[in-house]
Amino acid sequence: MPTPIKMPALSPTMEEGTLAKWLVKPGDKVEAGDIMAEIETDKATMEFEAVDEGTIASIAVDEGTEGVKVGTVIAMLAEEGEDVDEAAKAAPAEAESEAKPTPAQPEPVEGQAKPAAAESGNSPSTGSGRADGAKGDRIIASPLAKRIAEQKGIDLAGVTGSGPNGRIVKADVEGAQPGAAPAKAEAAPAAAAPAKPATLGGDLDAPYEAQKLNNVRKVIARRLTEAKQTIPHIYLTVDVRLDALLKLRGELNKSLEADGVKLSVNDLLIKALARALQRVPKCNVSFQGDELFQYSREDISVAVAAPSGLITPIIRDAGRKGLAQISTEMKELAGKAKDGKLQPQEFQGGTASLSNLGMFGTKQFDAVINPPQAMILAVGAGEQRPWVVDGALGVATVMSATGSFDHRAIDGADGAQLMEAFKQLCENPMGLVV
Repeated sequence: MPTPIKMPALSPTMEEGTLAKWLVKPGDKVEAGDIMAEIETDKATMEFEAVDEGTIASIAVDEGTEGVKVGTVIAMLAEEGEDVDEAAKAAPAEAESEAKPTPAQPEPVEGQAKPAAAESGNSPSTGSGRADGAKGDRIIASPLAKRIAEQKGIDLAGVTGSGPNGRIVKADVEGAQPGAAPAKAEAAPAAAAPAKPATLGGDLDAPYEAQKLNNVRKVIARRLTEAKQTIPHIYLTVDVRLDALLKLRGELNKSLEADGVKLSVNDLLIKALARALQRVPKCNVSFQGDELFQYSREDISVAVAAPSGLITPIIRDAGRKGLAQISTEMKELAGKAKDGKLQPQEFQGGTASLSNLGMFGTKQFDAVINPPQAMILAVGAGEQRPWVVDGALGVATVMSATGSFDHRAIDGADGAQLMEAFKQLCENPMGLVV
């Protein structure tokens, strides 16, 4: 009996995802552990491995399809000895029993009329099995329907789809006549043009290219909007002299050169934040409604700019790890983040965050808290500034660091103590190596 391959849950919170890319095609043989597809979750693009061996009989969900619910049949696998064509015929029966996932439609803006189909409870249909304007003239049909149409010489452009969202299924082509010309549909009332978004003193006449949001960007937008709307932020800034830290980094890199380890300033700042949280544990917390979670481990989420959007891999137990280990882990995690290969356990969680835009020349900025965490440290570029050294005006390398704190969980005085502890550890960096 053919085995249905279903959309997997690649993280504990995953309910749906985007089938980003198929790496197999009908007729390909797979073994357990072979990579079959790339699936985009709300955090990263992850590889989907085959569990059983067999032959891909059919693919029920095209690559690029968004909003595929966990458990939806996405392909059929013929086991050893099974007829692949017969297994492929089972695909529509399995897959079409569930609604075909379609790209998410934006919710109507308050005060804007809903589409008539939505108000009546009926899903919109193209009437000819064609996708809407966003899809051009692509015909939506099941793999079996396409095969039958090809065998019978039926032009799918003239077939009305009865499946979800106008999808052409087996029953539609079995009753169609070969060579049938597309039927002329009665003129339907033109759909109301979507209202232009409100502008703030500007216009929409400039040329532009609409870019569809990926799942990661959607989650970033949702979570950061939630953070700014629900978390009362308090911002505390300190100026940190970096000369001693830069000198220590140079000495450590000389001693670690034989081990192939090269510390970055960011590696030392990760350790400094973790050690500061050890000294001021009242800031290593999160607000949980009627409770305050006090953490006994410093798991530092580090912001990394990936092609799909911002993601925060975690250095766990950073306060107890050596600088060389932090550096090695951070390089590995950053590489996986940029390739979209992070596993859920590598970016889910964290007790505090660090965002460093200093490498881009940014002097100072205020970061948005990453809920449910209660603080994030934003560090800018180290630069030469006038500084009082031993009672005399001199020049020093100085960095501005701003802590954003959830004022529901962290009082201003506690946040100030954390910023002072961070400053002292950077200016007296031997505390980072003990």
